[in-house]
Amino acid sequence: MKACRAITRAVAASLPDCALTFVEREPIDVANAGLQHAAYVEALRRAGAIVEVVPADDALPDSAFVEDTAVVFDEAAVLARPASPVRQRELPAIAPALAAHRPLRRIEFPATLEGGDVLELGPQFFVGVSSRTNSQGFSQFAAIVREFGYRATPVEVHGCLHLKTAVTALDSETLLVNPAWIDAAALPAVRHLVVRPEEPFAANALVVNGVVHLSARWKRTQDLVERSGFRVVGLDLSEFEKAEAGPTCLSLIFSTEAGG
Repeated sequence: MKACRAITRAVAASLPDCALTFVEREPIDVANAGLQHAAYVEALRRAGAIVEVVPADDALPDSAFVEDTAVVFDEAAVLARPASPVRQRELPAIAPALAAHRPLRRIEFPATLEGGDVLELGPQFFVGVSSRTNSQGFSQFAAIVREFGYRATPVEVHGCLHLKTAVTALDSETLLVNPAWIDAAALPAVRHLVVRPEEPFAANALVVNGVVHLSARWKRTQDLVERSGFRVVGLDLSEFEKAEAGPTCLSLIFSTEAGG
């Protein structure tokens, strides 16, 4: 089992006031969300991750969704610049947690970039240009990763919040995709597992040491992924799904060993 780290953040009591873009607001049970978050953290630990839980900040409703605050790769961590000024206030608590493990770089005004729009696949990053990440965000990020030998490719996102709402990598040769929400032609010509129309949000999967973590509600997608040779763990994330979130949103996962 490969050693990796996961940074998560405890659930804010204000989670019901989270920002929404493409889904209708529903009541969120914060106590149940806390239980689901604890089970999520335990699943990461069972998969081999060393988990750090940053304390909650009740003034920041979306702060459990730490994925959007940064992009971490072997050589560095890029602090993002979320589109919402409120979400930009999440970074001061995350930056020191990352600085203990990676040198930090930053996305600067007028750029916006959220980690949910960034998909790493080998030596290349695919960056969603979305309602949360603008073209300046892509350009700044591309310039940063180019210094470390990576390429970056923009992908148009439409109909969903982030690129990784519609596509995630199960391994270096397999993508889980909802092609209705992105320009799938911009993605690499590897194996594409296409989610069914009745499970449009199922393309968001979190892989830790080869274990695919999916929302437990997406039974057909779980079957598809298992039949394709992957081990799948289902997670109850119903409260977070009301907040337009999926498995990747709740953590920053990276190798314990920095490279470069």
